[in-house]
Amino acid sequence: MIILYISSTAPYAGKSALCVGLAQRFRKDGHTVGYMRPVTAVRTHISDCVVDAEAESMRQTLGLTDPVSAVWPVCLDPPTVEAILRGEGENYAQLIKDAFAQVSRGKDIVLLEGGSRCIEGLGAGLSCDAVTDLLEAKVLVVAKYDATAVIVVDDLLAAKQVLGSKMVGVVLNAVPRQHLDFVEHLVVPFLRERDIQVYAVLPLESIFRSVSVGELTEALQGDIICRPDLSDQLVENLAVGAMSVDSALTYFRRKLNLGVITGGDRPDIQLAALETSTKCLILTGNLHPSPLILNRAEELGVSVILVKYDTMTTVQLADEAFSKTRFQHEKKMGRFERMLTERFDLARLYEVLGLRRQKAA
Repeated sequence: MIILYISSTAPYAGKSALCVGLAQRFRKDGHTVGYMRPVTAVRTHISDCVVDAEAESMRQTLGLTDPVSAVWPVCLDPPTVEAILRGEGENYAQLIKDAFAQVSRGKDIVLLEGGSRCIEGLGAGLSCDAVTDLLEAKVLVVAKYDATAVIVVDDLLAAKQVLGSKMVGVVLNAVPRQHLDFVEHLVVPFLRERDIQVYAVLPLESIFRSVSVGELTEALQGDIICRPDLSDQLVENLAVGAMSVDSALTYFRRKLNLGVITGGDRPDIQLAALETSTKCLILTGNLHPSPLILNRAEELGVSVILVKYDTMTTVQLADEAFSKTRFQHEKKMGRFERMLTERFDLARLYEVLGLRRQKAA
């Protein structure tokens, strides 16, 4: 059985995306795949259960039947951290081993998704290094590209120094297209000279930074008062309508798949937005739009979100939502899988892990 731990150098680097993409690829090649998130930091209530929302989402995306308690056995939430600091923590290593025994049963490959950084869980003895030692796993590190390249390179060199031969390689993610040539011809050779295998350089695409209308509504604590059936539509850019109509039209036309934030008392800006590539209108101040706006939005298939906050607060909350985008969306997953097929050196990874294709893709 192959055990591959997917770690990262920073939050929201693309671990979940890589887990899903590799899992689907492994399955197409005839392997049975398990998934586990050994250590988490956030608990969420879903119905009567307390779960890690991200791990639960992955569990559903991958169609796994393992119990939630096995998919995410340890949660380092504030009460648990306090217990650890007092020296009253449980035997977390044993909890992880017992859970792994469940999720790995009958599997060829088990993907372990790590925390936001390799050091997460260090105080509890559950860092990437410790967990991979415990389960005898190999590590693949995802690094979100930084414009200067210095931080990315330093982080990867530091990870290699800590993990040694357990670190089988890296994926450089979210590289702006104007930096691809620099990364592929300078950064990648530099890392390979230092025994760090680079399996893929993945470009930054706007779809991966997008959020759905439903996610925006949730983040803004708003209500969809028009076309709630389109809550799954993706918003790739935000625009604030606080100018003249002529200026607004020019501004809105520069971007695609917009979420336009404007006052509920600005029907002129609202109509201008509806004439452009707008996925949703976000109306602030809890002011309902006129029937004319609602009818036009209904015809054009544009959702209208009503929020109670002022424009500045709404922009801040929307920006936060975009900084924490979720991967579990059909369009995002489909695009990412195609990108892996095009740019990921899967043959090299199979060779390093000692895997063989059991059937043709």
